[in-house]
Amino acid sequence: MSLKPIRSFTDLIPVLNRGRFSEKLDEHLTRSIEHLEALPDQQGKATITVTLTVAYQEGRIEVVPSVRSKLPEEKGFTGTPFWAVEGGFSVQHPSQSDMFAGPRSVRERDAG
Repeated sequence: MSLKPIRSFTDLIPVLNRGRFSEKLDEHLTRSIEHLEALPDQQGKATITVTLTVAYQEGRIEVVPSVRSKLPEEKGFTGTPFWAVEGGFSVQHPSQSDMFAGPRSVRERDAG
């Protein structure tokens, strides 16, 4: 009985760890797609890295597979600008007038 030697990745991958490695690859692919589709900016990149370590000793070959994914990080909150005023935070620049204090009376404008 003659066995056909494996000489291609497409034949090797399904055999690794009795098919469990191929299932793990599918999980990484599915998770990457779901993560990318959920990005608020509707754009991003994911990287799936497959590594096969091939060791040879006295006619025996051992293949150890591994897979890892790098998904885009979720964007954090943006910074909020403040000014230091009287030992605290203020959203109003100290040298600018308050635009939201409401209308001023005519007398206040004439006096200033």
